[in-house]
Amino acid sequence: MGSPDLTDLLADDSPVVGLAEAFRGRDHELYLVGGVVRDAFIGRSHETPDLDLSTDAAPEVVKEIVQPFAAAMWLQGIEFGTVGAEIEGVRVEITTFRTERYQPSSRHPEVTFAADVKTDLSRRDFTINAIAVRLPDRAPIDPFGGVTDIKARLIRTPVDPEDSFEDDPLRMLRAFRFASQLDFKIDAATLAAIERMNDQIKTVSAERIRDELVKLLIGKAPARALELADSSGITQHFLPELSSLKLEQDPVHKHKDVFHHTLAVMERTDPIVDLRLAALLHDIGKPKTRRIDKEGVSFHHHEIVGADMAAARLRALRFDNHTVDRVSEIIRLHHRFHTYRLGWSDSAVRRYVRDAGPLLGDLNALVRADCTTRDRDKARRLGTRLDELETRITELAATEELSRIRPDLDGNEVMTHLGLQPGPAVGQALDFLLELRLEEGPLGKDEAYRRLDEWARGQGIV
Repeated sequence: MGSPDLTDLLADDSPVVGLAEAFRGRDHELYLVGGVVRDAFIGRSHETPDLDLSTDAAPEVVKEIVQPFAAAMWLQGIEFGTVGAEIEGVRVEITTFRTERYQPSSRHPEVTFAADVKTDLSRRDFTINAIAVRLPDRAPIDPFGGVTDIKARLIRTPVDPEDSFEDDPLRMLRAFRFASQLDFKIDAATLAAIERMNDQIKTVSAERIRDELVKLLIGKAPARALELADSSGITQHFLPELSSLKLEQDPVHKHKDVFHHTLAVMERTDPIVDLRLAALLHDIGKPKTRRIDKEGVSFHHHEIVGADMAAARLRALRFDNHTVDRVSEIIRLHHRFHTYRLGWSDSAVRRYVRDAGPLLGDLNALVRADCTTRDRDKARRLGTRLDELETRITELAATEELSRIRPDLDGNEVMTHLGLQPGPAVGQALDFLLELRLEEGPLGKDEAYRRLDEWARGQGIV
């Protein structure tokens, strides 16, 4: 078994190697573990410079050894065997060998300290994450065949999968997360155990599920991973809208496969959380709005229904309000573009930009990804229309401040001109001026005052 390329982290003058020598001087072991080791064997740059270390030393002893090296320490996890520190600019977490088990809905494990590194590695979720590098001699430790599984691009548990998932049911979802991130396969026995035990994901907190789902969505192969997760039955317990997209095909009035269309749209978008969520959920209103009549199949207002459904699902998964609002609004607006084939006035373009606001880039990205038709002529026409719309937005933006469309007059100017006090009439006047701005573009102050006077007379205000 060859050593991974950890040259920068494990150079002789590395603070990690110096720390390991201090542990050895106290007759204790220290191992580099976790994702940085896995990624080194894969030949993939690790997403975070933070390092996970494992030791046979008790937490209080770890604290004693580390303190002289540390610029800062944090001990919030010491109850669970973890001491954190910053050493010469490197953030490390050092955890005493342990086994762990999660109780239903808990975000923290029940910890039992262990005596040896093999037992400690056996608690890891998958063999690819159960590889260690002994320090300071840099010897790889791989008791469960993780390196072989990396070469085979395989996700497999280091112990019996049912035992592993019993200890922490979230590992079932993590299998699909790693399948997406690494574009790996899932071992047949591991997948079969997920199929048998998938309902245990209901015991996991929504926050932990949310975090794994996000990592899955922004991975390299989210479509295949989600399709596999759906076939295992696990998504029914936290994302039932996904399976609902498998609409039964009417034998006469057929329509596209909404489930696979959704996965394709998602994978065509950039790996940005809000955008991938919007793509995943953009058509979830279709099952509720499907109608079949002599004209064919329709999904009228599915974007409105879907936006509300998406907001409810994201709240159930404990997403923050900002994400809920952004994703649901992108979904609400995503179908508006398709009326562009009828021709849009400058006013319609202004309203599209105004309504999208800061979501305009993600909205157009979803609209472009949403064209998954195999009809090349139709795909070309849709792409051309979106190109035309974006060109018109650019052209209008060159002469008008489209991203900040406001009435030509502000509230103070309206009140001063009409002699009004703050109240509903001022808001109505501003709404009137905003409609003019959207319809006609910038009016200028003089024309805005003239139109305001006409409106006020009509309202009996002056």
